[in-house]
Amino acid sequence: MEGDINQKLFDGANKTEVEEPTVREKIWTKSKKMWVVAAPATFIRFSTFGVTVISQAFVGHIGPTGLAAYLLCFTVLMRFGIGVLYGMASALKQYVVKHLEQNNTICWGYTFKDHG
Repeated sequence: MEGDINQKLFDGANKTEVEEPTVREKIWTKSKKMWVVAAPATFIRFSTFGVTVISQAFVGHIGPTGLAAYLLCFTVLMRFGIGVLYGMASALKQYVVKHLEQNNTICWGYTFKDHG
């Protein structure tokens, strides 16, 4: 509580200049945004692999016929699920491109313009 009563509490209160973030700060910000999307996908990849390996180890104790049946069913179901996910990703991409074209938005250096 020492000091003058007229002492400024915050030196930058009257500054109107906005400092440009450094390259390191830009990279850190972009990396955090990227990992918000990439972390769940990475977790799903690793956890799916772990479940597959552990399941194969337990089913392998039943016998070769049970292991073959499990692998056949699991492969078909896994491929079906991945196919659905790729289809949804393709549909989302088409939706986003259509939205960008309608709004004449510049995205990744490409300008979406009306062609008709």
